[in-house]
Amino acid sequence: MIIIFSKINKLFTSIVIDLFLILSLLAVPACVFSEELPAVGDIAQKLQGSYENTKDLKANFVQEAAIKSIKKTQREEGKVFFKNPKSMLWEYIKPQGKKLVINSQTAWLYIAKEKVAYKQKSESIFQSKFLMNFFAGTGKLKDDFIMKYAEPKAMDKDGNYLLVLIPREKTAACNSVNLTIDRNNFYILQISFDDVMGNSTTLKFSNISINTGLTQKMFQFRPPAGVQIFEMP
Repeated sequence: MIIIFSKINKLFTSIVIDLFLILSLLAVPACVFSEELPAVGDIAQKLQGSYENTKDLKANFVQEAAIKSIKKTQREEGKVFFKNPKSMLWEYIKPQGKKLVINSQTAWLYIAKEKVAYKQKSESIFQSKFLMNFFAGTGKLKDDFIMKYAEPKAMDKDGNYLLVLIPREKTAACNSVNLTIDRNNFYILQISFDDVMGNSTTLKFSNISINTGLTQKMFQFRPPAGVQIFEMP
């Protein structure tokens, strides 16, 4: 059981990092840069301002996790929803019936195929100081990350910007974060990061909608009858 909890807790932490990056980096106003690269500090300021104005968002996602120990890549996809403060829903289409629901009090991971649900206090999910700060609306990108352009190329073949973010607060869940940012509308097209075990996670986003008025009700969860519930520490 301890092994199961450990695996699920890693999943929770990974998903929180994913969503944190969506919130802080994804929803930014459209703008077009000149051929000269803007200063990284200017990008950080634009991203920060955008996050502070984000009430909710929804997007399609594709996630690929390369697990080093078993030399296997797992692919999952679905839709992600967020509502400030501290409410999120990851609804998986593949595999169908998997759902992660987090609100300000409780986090649930439901796996319909196995008829199990894992329950944990939300405060245990938001372990990182910089994550807590951002969900509270007080985090600052430049305070929490060292930001720079990727090397040797700062743009991909389509002219989109490539950035590297290094957390100032070191954690086992994330060593660094690589971003691909659309040069025309400044949306995040891709996020990838590695953990200290050498595992890597890549997320691609599409059909992004901001501030559509998501209701708080969708971030509540009640396990169906017959589902076994595991309380996590």
